[in-house]
Amino acid sequence: MCDQPARFGRRFASQPSGLPETIVEAVVAGNYGWNRIRLVQRIADFGHGLPPVCRLGLATRGNTHLRAEDVEHAVERGINYLNWCGKPDGMSRAVAELGARRRDVVVAVQFQARTAPAAEKEFARILKELGSDHLDIATLYYVESEEEWRQITAPGGVWDVLQRFQQQGALRMIGLTSHQRKLAAGWAQQVVDRGTAGKAAASKPAAGALARPESGPDEAQRYRLDMLMVRYNLAHRGAEREVFPAAVARRMPVVTFTGLRWGALIKPTVHDPKNFRPPLASECYRFCLSNPAVSVALMAPDNREHLEENLRLLDDWRASEPSEAQDLLAHGDRVHQHASEFW
Repeated sequence: MCDQPARFGRRFASQPSGLPETIVEAVVAGNYGWNRIRLVQRIADFGHGLPPVCRLGLATRGNTHLRAEDVEHAVERGINYLNWCGKPDGMSRAVAELGARRRDVVVAVQFQARTAPAAEKEFARILKELGSDHLDIATLYYVESEEEWRQITAPGGVWDVLQRFQQQGALRMIGLTSHQRKLAAGWAQQVVDRGTAGKAAASKPAAGALARPESGPDEAQRYRLDMLMVRYNLAHRGAEREVFPAAVARRMPVVTFTGLRWGALIKPTVHDPKNFRPPLASECYRFCLSNPAVSVALMAPDNREHLEENLRLLDDWRASEPSEAQDLLAHGDRVHQHASEFW
């Protein structure tokens, strides 16, 4: 189980990011290499009134075969960060059936709308499918260019609608998913400043909706992204240089995806040394979670069998040993070298 950890030193007075202060200081100082910190925290705190979450999260992609009972099993094992793809599936059914346990689970959804009218419809559809009166995190789905970002944040874009829902308590956090690491890091530091944009449309929270935490971000912070979701694995390590330092400096949670590089990392390459065994999926996720800048690493198993393999990590929660680390990194480099497509 992902038990609640001991606290290390005082907490930040500002918005928490899920990192103990000692680790944040190490990351800001530049020592954010995943194998340099032996402490592997089990729990992340996203703030915004959300419950603490296990740093190993569960995602669906739209083409997986997880059933509602599989997702419920993961929740029973302690997985309480769920990233839903937005299409009706076993995860959405499981969330709708959580009942009173819903308050202990964080649900993030990949949000595809770019305009205000489309955002209104999509948000209503999501709440209906999940059987809920609120959404924890809406992550703007695959924002890959400055043009898309300008459309999102311009008057009449999706930003104003999500911000209004956030002010009403129907939405806790606004995030962004991107493969463009440098762009994402830049957007994370931007303030969407249009004076009182979105406030005129705000109203009292709907009946039953969550109240916005009084200890939330200050006026400027309300116009910033609350979290990032980026690709990070043994073969894609650029986020260590281009995303993590900026995010940690802002105490911003980072969720990572594609931990297996679409399965390539758990398969051999033509240049593997003799007697080399490709890592298990759980070992690939251990790599991601060993980096203290990662708040949550998402697994996206195809079925119950793969889910059970991934959940092994909960019973052996630790950083990789130095010898293991060297082998893992070398394998990631080989996968990178032989990738048929890398973007």
